[in-house]
Amino acid sequence: MAERNGVKGLNCPNCGGMVAIPEGDLIVRCPYCDLRSMVRGDRGLLRYQVPLRIDREQAELAYRRFLSSSRAIDGRVSRAAELNEAFIAYMPFWAAWSRVLGWVFGEKQVGSGENKRYEPREVKIVEDMTWNVAACDVGEFGVEAIPRIDPKLEPFNADALHATGMVFEPVGLLAEARKEAESEFTAYVEKKAKLDRLSQVFVRFIRNRIGLVYYPLWVLRYSYRGRAYQVVVDGYHGEILYGKAPGSTFYRAAILVGGMATGSLITVDASSLLFYLAANSDDDEGGLFFAGLALIGLGIGIMVKAYRKFRFGEIYEFRKHIKRARGGDTGSTSWGGISAGIQQIRELMR
Repeated sequence: MAERNGVKGLNCPNCGGMVAIPEGDLIVRCPYCDLRSMVRGDRGLLRYQVPLRIDREQAELAYRRFLSSSRAIDGRVSRAAELNEAFIAYMPFWAAWSRVLGWVFGEKQVGSGENKRYEPREVKIVEDMTWNVAACDVGEFGVEAIPRIDPKLEPFNADALHATGMVFEPVGLLAEARKEAESEFTAYVEKKAKLDRLSQVFVRFIRNRIGLVYYPLWVLRYSYRGRAYQVVVDGYHGEILYGKAPGSTFYRAAILVGGMATGSLITVDASSLLFYLAANSDDDEGGLFFAGLALIGLGIGIMVKAYRKFRFGEIYEFRKHIKRARGGDTGSTSWGGISAGIQQIRELMR
């Protein structure tokens, strides 16, 4: 294995020789006198890798399923597409794990109409959370985050990864990734509290861990009628994370015709009926009139959406939606008082 980069210039306490400290190591060995020493302080950047479980045959099977997974894809693609290449890419992702302790103070809307009011609430949230985001430019692969990292992580082995696929290097700083992770954890806590008005939010992180995870992706490139397309398959779970395919002309035309017909019916006929009823109603206070205006807006919206589907449907693009910040074991309760809640948090942090 190639020697890892490390801090140099520290002297061995036994012989005085220079000792290299590989990033993340806790025990180092002097190359001159063989003395082992324990390193204290910042452990540096932790690196992990996720094992590759999906072989090429399984990746190609997922790719074939993708080509016939939607009516918006040209039906001839699954039969006529030609697979040009398939390779493994290990993409680095910033990943953070933390037990998040949050307490949120605010108000919750209760009642309706004349009885609508806001009551004070104090919510405690204790949850194990994970977060990840791509640590390099993923414009070509379209994968900005990965599914929950369920498998047991392995120590990073650069030589082993380079032997099986392409390995991309991270871009950005660890401090920036940590700040973004904590910001998204805080936003998750605020959303989980489900309060209509927020006054104060306190968040603490314990057992916080952040590092780089190299995740395996199968990249399959194929051609159809002289144009190149790409599909990205999760190398651990076997799911499609990103893919492009030629769109179906018949599907686009059907969406356009159906959308225009439905939108016209709502915009013209349905709204005209409501305007007629509003004009001939004695006790209506404008409700039917505004309902007619709403139907006009709805009909126009349907027609615009149908046109956009037709206009931009020449290329079908799929991107698996993955939340970057996710919770695990949850606990969310309301407190009876501020002092009692703070005491509970103190006990949890011990």
